[in-house]
Amino acid sequence: MKAFEIMEKLFSFSTDKRYEVTCDSKKAGDEQREVKKVAVSMFATIPVVKAAKEWGAELLVVHEPTYYNHMDEHSDEKIESLKRKFIEESGLVIYRYHDYPHSAKTDMIADGMLKYMDFDGNVERTDVFDLVRIHLNKAMTPRQIAKHIEEKLGIAHLRICGTADRPCKEISGMFGTPGGVFEELKREETEVLLTGEACEWALGEYARDANDLGFNKCLIIMGHIGSERDGMKLITDMINEKIEGIEAKYFECGEVYTYTDK
Repeated sequence: MKAFEIMEKLFSFSTDKRYEVTCDSKKAGDEQREVKKVAVSMFATIPVVKAAKEWGAELLVVHEPTYYNHMDEHSDEKIESLKRKFIEESGLVIYRYHDYPHSAKTDMIADGMLKYMDFDGNVERTDVFDLVRIHLNKAMTPRQIAKHIEEKLGIAHLRICGTADRPCKEISGMFGTPGGVFEELKREETEVLLTGEACEWALGEYARDANDLGFNKCLIIMGHIGSERDGMKLITDMINEKIEGIEAKYFECGEVYTYTDK
């Protein structure tokens, strides 16, 4: 199966429609290349490209940009140029898979996050992009929630802003870096909000002040990769299950931060 045919299959997992303008496009390589092995990751980092090539992948599917801007527009900047040369020499075909999984009937990235976080509660889907709400059956403190996520997803360190040790039952998930996070955090019913990245001086300080005024209000920052990668792991499983003759493997790109205790 050719690279572009595999991507058409992936797009069809989400919808029968096709975007006229989308970041989900080829970033490198020949889309006509025959493919038997598909590597999947959050980012096309240098180590991921090396590992995918060594495994024998012909196609690498990533969720986020390769060249540091949303539409992967090229420039002559030194680091970008060296990375582009490195990728071209690898021979890999690279595609981004972002808009389509987020626009599925149920957000595919959120599906993976919910599956692997494995909270005991009911999930409420919403009409808001990338927003899910989890109603826990048994209250947990935000510190316990963060510890649960770290253990389930292998994230090194979650950051907690605001309430940490009072029991909560209402969790909102807005994974990655979506819009509308502040509005959801301000929502009266929201006690804990999970997200990938956030503005500390706005959202963090709001959660801290709300807690000091006696409200259950917590922002848990998971890191962008930690907040979405299990969605791409789910997509890896879907490729193996739904596309005959194709072998897919997830390649860990690692969190972008380095910690003193690692």
